[in-house]
Amino acid sequence: MTKIIHDSEIRAEGQQKITACAFIHHDFDGVTKVFLPKRAETKKFLPGVYEMPGGHIDFGEDMIEGLKREVKEEIEMDIRVGDPFDAVAYVNEVKGSHSIQVSYFAQFVASIENIKVHPEDHSGYKWFSEDELSEVIVNNRKEDDPEIATIRKGFHLLKGGKLKFQ
Repeated sequence: MTKIIHDSEIRAEGQQKITACAFIHHDFDGVTKVFLPKRAETKKFLPGVYEMPGGHIDFGEDMIEGLKREVKEEIEMDIRVGDPFDAVAYVNEVKGSHSIQVSYFAQFVASIENIKVHPEDHSGYKWFSEDELSEVIVNNRKEDDPEIATIRKGFHLLKGGKLKFQ
């Protein structure tokens, strides 16, 4: 049996990586929910954690095209990408890299019934409302996790909230 090497495991000691993520939202009978696939337990970086879909942008690749490619590879769905609304930085201890993650609003082009997860990437997925985000704060995630803050910001902005300045 061939061992699967995930991109998140390939060493990138001291390198800067750019990633893009999609805040894919959908209205369910008047309740806005965000799509979050659950990382496979076999992943070394954040196993079993719900995350926004996306990934590394290749050298020279357009951010939006890279995000569309990543989502297509991971869940076999096309997305429409809206405006970017957040950027965070984090250290990936497994890769030894520093990543900049840009998050975009997005929606699926096709019916949500067509979502397919690949077991080497994700073990499943759920749609979460803002009130259900406490379910996401498990498995190495804490309330102050940058991606949780990004998800909360996405909900805030979708409701017409104002941007904060630092």
